[in-house]
Amino acid sequence: MNNVPASLRGQLADDPEYKRCALRGYHACGGRITWEHAFVFAGKQIQLRWAIIPLCARGHGVDEWQDAGTLNKGMNQWCALNRATDEELKVISKATNYLRERKRLNDIYGEYVPPPVRKEN
Repeated sequence: MNNVPASLRGQLADDPEYKRCALRGYHACGGRITWEHAFVFAGKQIQLRWAIIPLCARGHGVDEWQDAGTLNKGMNQWCALNRATDEELKVISKATNYLRERKRLNDIYGEYVPPPVRKEN
């Protein structure tokens, strides 16, 4: 595992979208917000905005939910793939066709609609 590059980490930390769980409304949320790298490409975590999703600790399977079986990697990847453009997915679609994978996961989980972002005053 590697760390999110400092420039990207700053962008994500400032983005209100990364202050709530991307799967809120799709699963039971709990705990702090974490960032999950949903994909590995060429042996490394993909360090792109679409591939790093904000998840509650319960959905990420960390903190008190460690080893509790609450992490659903398929759902996390479904969320990430729906955040990516077709062009972004074509870049990493070498051994796996991620456009087809997104369709397959959409057939399982339905259309992904991001939860609303709370407006800051």
